[in-house]
Amino acid sequence: MPAKKQHIARNKRTKDSAQRKYPPPKILIIQDSEAKGDVAAAYDDWRASSGRHQVPGIIKCFGARPDFLRQVVQFSNTVHFSEGHLIRRHKEMIASYVSFLNKCPY
Repeated sequence: MPAKKQHIARNKRTKDSAQRKYPPPKILIIQDSEAKGDVAAAYDDWRASSGRHQVPGIIKCFGARPDFLRQVVQFSNTVHFSEGHLIRRHKEMIASYVSFLNKCPY
């Protein structure tokens, strides 16, 4: 993305963050509308495997490295969403509570 477009996109994200009262992101978040090539393919793979339509911000955090994003998704599916001592519902509740404690918008 050209420098001017990056600056405009970053300013838009900063304004959006200010409206939500969150600090601006420190990493480049690639939105669905901006995703191209490997990033778009990784987002599409996530949608297909999750059954969800909107890619959450926590996944978009890894958009700058689609190869790593795929590894993170695979790891997350293995660790967080496989059956074990805790059922998925309990893992989701724990993750939600930790996000709340950390004031994480995801």
